[in-house]
Amino acid sequence: MCGIFAAYKHENAEAFKPRALQLSKRIRHRGPDWSGNVVKNSTILVHERLAIVGLDSGAQPITSPCGDYVLCVNGEIYNHIQLRESCPDYKYKTLSDCEPIIPLYLKHDIDAPKYLDGMFAWCLYDAKKDRIIAARDPIGITTLYMGRNSKSPKTVFFASELKCLTDDCDSIMAFPPGHVYDSETDQITRYFSPDWIDEQRIPTEPVSYKAIRESLEKAVRKRLMAEVPYGVLLSGGLDSSLIASIAARETEKAMKEMDTTAYDSEDKHLTGIDDQGNLHTAGWSRLHSFAIGLPNAPDLLAARKVAKFIGSIHHEHTFTLQEGLDALDDVIYHLETYDVTTIRASTPMFLLSRKIKAQGVKMVLSGEGSDEIFGGYLYFAQAPSAAEFHTESVKRVKNLHLADCLRANKSTMSWGLEARVPFLDREFLQLCMNIDPAEKMINASEGRIEKYILRKAFDTSDEPDEKPYLPEEILWRQKEQFSDGVGYSWIDGLKDTAERVISDELFSTPKEHWGADIPTTKEAYWYRLKFDALFPQKTAAETVMRWIPKADWGCAEDPSGRYAKIHEQHIGDK
Repeated sequence: MCGIFAAYKHENAEAFKPRALQLSKRIRHRGPDWSGNVVKNSTILVHERLAIVGLDSGAQPITSPCGDYVLCVNGEIYNHIQLRESCPDYKYKTLSDCEPIIPLYLKHDIDAPKYLDGMFAWCLYDAKKDRIIAARDPIGITTLYMGRNSKSPKTVFFASELKCLTDDCDSIMAFPPGHVYDSETDQITRYFSPDWIDEQRIPTEPVSYKAIRESLEKAVRKRLMAEVPYGVLLSGGLDSSLIASIAARETEKAMKEMDTTAYDSEDKHLTGIDDQGNLHTAGWSRLHSFAIGLPNAPDLLAARKVAKFIGSIHHEHTFTLQEGLDALDDVIYHLETYDVTTIRASTPMFLLSRKIKAQGVKMVLSGEGSDEIFGGYLYFAQAPSAAEFHTESVKRVKNLHLADCLRANKSTMSWGLEARVPFLDREFLQLCMNIDPAEKMINASEGRIEKYILRKAFDTSDEPDEKPYLPEEILWRQKEQFSDGVGYSWIDGLKDTAERVISDELFSTPKEHWGADIPTTKEAYWYRLKFDALFPQKTAAETVMRWIPKADWGCAEDPSGRYAKIHEQHIGDK
C-alpha cells in the first residue's frame, strides 16, 4: 500500500507542483519510505511509497521506457509474475508488482483492471493521448477519491484520502469499487461484473466445504507475497483466527519445503531459509500475531488460546478507556468518517497498528469481509427469508468500501502498515457469494450458528489424519464485533462520555447543513461535530455512509452485536 495524488489537465501543472507536493504530504503516513512525482504536459502524479515488494527498484511513479506512460499505484498485484509472462515484449524497468499495469493498458486499454488480481487504486497517464485512466479494485479494499472544482471543470483530481482534496475541490466522491475512469469519455464504468453482484439474483449452488477450505487457503497463500516482516491481526474471533491458523500453516510448510539458503540477487526476491531456519519471505522464522483490548477483554483471552494453539509468537497490547478517548480526534482525521460503528472499531485498530509498526512490521493479514459474505453479523438471524438474507449480504459486500474496508485500510495505513484481506479474494467471493443462502441461514434449533458453513469447512473432527485448524471452543465461538470484543466497557465508555459532552439542549438542535442526516444518539452527534471541525467542507460528508442494522427486520438501532436478540449476553436480558 502507498498514497497517491494526481491532478489531470491542471491549467498550470508546473506552477501547481509545489501545492501538489504539499497536498500529497498530507498522506505521507501511507508511504513513509519515499516520495516521487512526475509532471507531464498538464498532469502531475505524486506518490508516497510503502515498500513491500521490489524494495530496491519499485519507486514510483513508474515511467515506461519510452517515457509516454506514467503510473501511480496504491496496492498489491498478486498475479504480477503471470502478468509479466503474458506481456513478454515489454521492457520492464523495475521488479515492482505494479509495473505490469502499463503493458496491460497497452494491450487491453481500459479493460486492463479486469486482469488484475489484487487490491489497488491507480492512475495511469498516457502522454501521447493526453489521457488519464484511473481504477479501483473490485471491492474497494484500497481507498480512492475523485474530485473536481467548478471553476476549472476540465481538471480532475484523484487521491488516496479525502484530506488531499477538500481544499481544492468543491465536488468529491468516493471512487466506486470495480470501476474505471477514462478521461477520453469523462465516464466511470464498471469493469467488475460477476453474476453475484446483482442483489436480486438468488443463487442456488450447493455448499462444498472442501472448496471453501481450499479457496481460503489459496487466498491466504497468495497474500504472503512480501519481502518484509509480516504478521496477522488476531482478535480471537473466528475470522481472524482462521486467517492466522492458515498463515501459520503456510509459513511452516514453506520452511519445510525450502532447503536452500539462496538469496537470488538477480531478481531481488528472498526465496529461502538461512542456517538458523529463518524464512526470508516472512522476515521471521515463525508467524507473529497481534491483539489488542482493554485489560481482560474477551478477545484478548480468546486470542491467547489461538496463538498458543497455532504456535505463533504472540504480542498482546492493552489500552485504557482514556487512551481510546484521547485518540478519537486522530482516528476521525485519519478515517475521514463520522460513522459510529467505524469509529468504535477503528480506535483500537488504530492504536494497535502503531504498536505493530513500532515492532518492525509492515504488513498484516486481517479478517474483514467474512461477516458480509456469510451473514455473520448477529442481526442476520432476524432475516425473514433466505432471499432477503442474500440480498442484505450482497449489499453489505458492495458497501464494504465505506465501512470495514475503509476502517482496515485507513486504521493501519495511518502508521504505514498494510492490511491484506484474504476473505475478499476474487475467487473466494465468486465461490461463496454463489452458495444457496439457505445454507448460510442462522437456525438455532438445528445448531446452525452464524457462519456455520465456514466453521464446518474447517472442522476436522471427522478427519483423524488432519491436524485441527483451531480449538473447538474458538471454531464455534459466537460472533463478537471487534468494538465489543476489545471490551464491553469500551462502547459503554464512549456512550457515557458522549452523554457528558453533548447536552440535551445541544442534541435537540442539529446543524442546518446536516440536512436529513441527523444523528439519533448523542454518541453519533459527538462524532459528527468532530468530523465537521476537521472537514468543514460540505462535500466531505457526502463521502460518508452510516452503518446500521436492518430496521425493517426489527433490529436494534445500536450496531453493537450485544443488542442482537441471539447474543449470549443480550443487553435486554441484563
